[in-house]
Amino acid sequence: MPPHATTPSCCEQSALFVAGEGGYHTYRIPALAVSANGTILAFCEGRKYSRSDSGTIHLLLRRSLDGGATWGPVQVIAAEEGITCGNPCPVVDKHTGTIWLPFCKNRADGPESMIKGGKAPRTVWMTRSDDEGASWAEPWEITAAVKRPNWTWYATGPTHGIQLGRGRLLVPCDHTVGVNFRSDDPMHSHVIYSDDHGVTWRIGGIVDVGTNECAVVEAENGAVYINCRNYIPPKRRAYAWSEDGGLTFGEHRWDESLVEPICQASLVRFTCTSHHGRSRVLFCNPAAEERIRLTVRMSYDDCRTWPVARCLYDGPAAYSDLAIAPDMNILCLYERGEKQPYETLALARFNCAWLSGGKDLLS
Repeated sequence: MPPHATTPSCCEQSALFVAGEGGYHTYRIPALAVSANGTILAFCEGRKYSRSDSGTIHLLLRRSLDGGATWGPVQVIAAEEGITCGNPCPVVDKHTGTIWLPFCKNRADGPESMIKGGKAPRTVWMTRSDDEGASWAEPWEITAAVKRPNWTWYATGPTHGIQLGRGRLLVPCDHTVGVNFRSDDPMHSHVIYSDDHGVTWRIGGIVDVGTNECAVVEAENGAVYINCRNYIPPKRRAYAWSEDGGLTFGEHRWDESLVEPICQASLVRFTCTSHHGRSRVLFCNPAAEERIRLTVRMSYDDCRTWPVARCLYDGPAAYSDLAIAPDMNILCLYERGEKQPYETLALARFNCAWLSGGKDLLS
């Protein structure tokens, strides 16, 4: 038998951030990145005084140098009293090694706080690390380049960005169009991109109305698939395709197999045919019409069908992000709890054998 045939099926889970610990009321909005040298970076929001989406919120990071087995202390990347610093969406440039981190800011007491009940990061910021996330540049504002004047609500991610085969950096975002700060103004998923290794950023494709937080992955043929939180009934994920590297998206559709409670979800490419003999893409969300039953799915045909599914946590759960460790273990950082989903940010580390119930043994 080939060596991989004896790969044990395993899944380990641990708490990375626990509500009430470390000087923060609640930790939310997970995002993962893997550096060019294999360092795992786990980002989140540290909500200082309450669980609210607005108020004093710090942008935090923990790093792992051993594939997610152990983790260093919490690092504060951005923090201002009375300011929301949130929605981390890291993207790694594999050509230069730079880790780019777009995020958003807003004041809790400004007119923007009326949007979506106070959930409106209105300005867009960027920072970068050139040393595996050990240190970060002073953030600078990029709002003028990536946000149109009639957009009110704006959010980067929250998940990770990707680098296309051609080198383009692509970051999933969403926005609301309106001038009245109303929660029912038209909302859209969109992407921003850079073709010069992060020096400049531009607005890319915009998805049809009703879409919101989103995640992206590149298909093996170079097309870009975007999967979106969807506010138009029924409670199913929306998706669209781009044939020009994210500059435009075609008409969006609903995936009847991807039930959702109207919540964020995450995507990552696991393997490609050229390296592991088969295309595998992973998707994760609460697979129900309420925020419970966090489930990871796997597609072998670039997101058209999802024949493999396994529940990571059956109880209350919400936002997540996925990454692939250098040893090909799958990582999922996600919100979970006993009574509500926001008690812990847990890290699950598992392999393909566990996810597929032993039917798919990664070569």
